[in-house]
Amino acid sequence: MAKMNHDAYIRQETVTGTVPMLAHDRQYSFWDLFLATSGFSIATWCYTQGAYVAQYLSFRQMLINIFCFNIVWILIECIPVFFAVRYGIDLWVWLRSVLGIKGVAIFATVISMANFGWYAVDSQLFASSMINLFAGFGVTLNPTFWKPALGVLCVILGTFIALGGPDVIKWVNRFLVTALLIVGAIVVIICFTAVPVSDMLKVQPDTSLYDSALGRFMLSAEGNVAFAFSWSTQALVMPRLAKSEKSGYWATSLAYGVVAPFFVAAGGVMAIAMFVRAGYYESDPTVMLATLAGPGFSLLSLLMVAFANIGTQGTGSYVNCMIVKSGLPKVSYKLLVFLAMIYVSILTVWGWVMDNFGSFISMAAQIQGPIIGMTVVDYLIVKKRKISLKSLYNIDGHRAYDFTNGFNLVGLGCLFIAFITNILFVYNPLTAAIKSPIFFVLTGSGYTAVCGGLLYWLASLTPLRSYMLRDRSELDIV
Repeated sequence: MAKMNHDAYIRQETVTGTVPMLAHDRQYSFWDLFLATSGFSIATWCYTQGAYVAQYLSFRQMLINIFCFNIVWILIECIPVFFAVRYGIDLWVWLRSVLGIKGVAIFATVISMANFGWYAVDSQLFASSMINLFAGFGVTLNPTFWKPALGVLCVILGTFIALGGPDVIKWVNRFLVTALLIVGAIVVIICFTAVPVSDMLKVQPDTSLYDSALGRFMLSAEGNVAFAFSWSTQALVMPRLAKSEKSGYWATSLAYGVVAPFFVAAGGVMAIAMFVRAGYYESDPTVMLATLAGPGFSLLSLLMVAFANIGTQGTGSYVNCMIVKSGLPKVSYKLLVFLAMIYVSILTVWGWVMDNFGSFISMAAQIQGPIIGMTVVDYLIVKKRKISLKSLYNIDGHRAYDFTNGFNLVGLGCLFIAFITNILFVYNPLTAAIKSPIFFVLTGSGYTAVCGGLLYWLASLTPLRSYMLRDRSELDIV
């Protein structure tokens, strides 16, 4: 490895999204993966998510909602991390056996384009942070010009990190995550010292979201389940770099299921404290910190929060470009990174995603949910943790996963049925309309995961089983 030049090293690292990562090439320990994944997950959007939930729940309900729904669903959706590490491949390579070779090419691209919306939010929050940081020094920046300009700057700086590959990402996040965990602790301390806890407990939730307490709780839960699902299609890219299945699973689960919700909760606590202090809710953490702690004390925290978004931008660009590369392996990684830079920059200047944050994350989860359900069921029950690597890569004419002209009609059918039935009969994320009591048990996003997985399992009990398991002859398994 030491003898390889930089370009060759990057090529080897980035190509592992399309070919199996061999055991001796895996460089991430538990802490490496945990820190890299945590750095990816704790961008400023966590504070935005927390502020969104805080408006509609009491203080205690908010904490229960954030941690319970995130932890439970993350522990389930991260089960396929075991195959990611065992086979040295990512989710989207395995999904060639669930959606078909061409099906993956389409959905990997579509979902990554949706995922990049998160990084437009990330870059806009970076811009707001920097504008407020300068304001703390008495320098006023015109947001009309500087907000899009600084947002695009965040995207460009993140692109340089993405071009460096996993090794650069690992070292950047070692510093950032340590600093951000300290910032998170500071934020919580600031909130509980800036206003009395008793006053925060007295804050009454906004009842305009829904006319019942259960409805408001479950609509907030929908936001948290969708937030948990937002990691799913990205979470199983980096674990293939882990040295063991156990470390891969727990590093990923703890980062997304504990660390990220902690920062979401910190954002919620800040939002409630801000309401007590100023009389209104605020989602920009830089404004909240400056108001609660004063500009002098908060400058260091603001700076760390701002630059955390650059690290997230870089990791997110790498991960999502590798997702696209899993479906389109012949496309240059560098080309994908530069195209992603242009795309996210456009989304940043446009601003639609940030303005429709709740609908955006919920709508994206409607596609990711069925994929989560099918992946877990496929791995544990249908394929029983066995897959044909030869057919995944069409080696020596092995084409079990071509299915019907490159599309697995069963997997795609399950995905579309779960998606359509949820919107028509359970929950419409665009209008926030609850249409069935099922929502009050599973949420809309949770329904899509359960429905997709259940349909896929039921299909495997019918004559469709032979179509779904065309690879068994290669493995000598019935």
